[in-house]
Amino acid sequence: MRVVVAGTFGPLHDGHRSLFEHALRFGADGVVVALTSDDLATETRHEPRPIPPFDERMAAVTDAIAELDEWDRDVEIRRLETEAGIAATDPAIDALVVSPETAPELEDINDQRRERGLEPLSGIVAPYVYADDGERISSTRIVTGEIDEHGRLLE
Repeated sequence: MRVVVAGTFGPLHDGHRSLFEHALRFGADGVVVALTSDDLATETRHEPRPIPPFDERMAAVTDAIAELDEWDRDVEIRRLETEAGIAATDPAIDALVVSPETAPELEDINDQRRERGLEPLSGIVAPYVYADDGERISSTRIVTGEIDEHGRLLE
């Protein structure tokens, strides 16, 4: 199975690492990390926040994947220019790793794939990773100084 996982991934945290681990576990035929472009990363924020530049995020993703990849998977990082992008257009992709928050987006992506004559993707849902306070880890919480990348409280 060739698996895609997509996101901004900046700053990187243990929730992202969980997504990568799921992609690596199931991606026996390869893993594509669709990393949002700087423009898309800014456009898709619900709340504005600082986002590290693409090259910095790519380096962090590359390092995290190398640490997590106990299966020696073929991993490719691609720049994502549109929200559905690679998942909706690449016929070689079989599955999409999502969080509970992004799982509903799979239906729209599969509709777009069907319109293009492509097979729908399977969804692999990686559970949320929680911080010490029981709330979910997020990049926004890290940027605001509330928690660190592992969910430890800083306040």
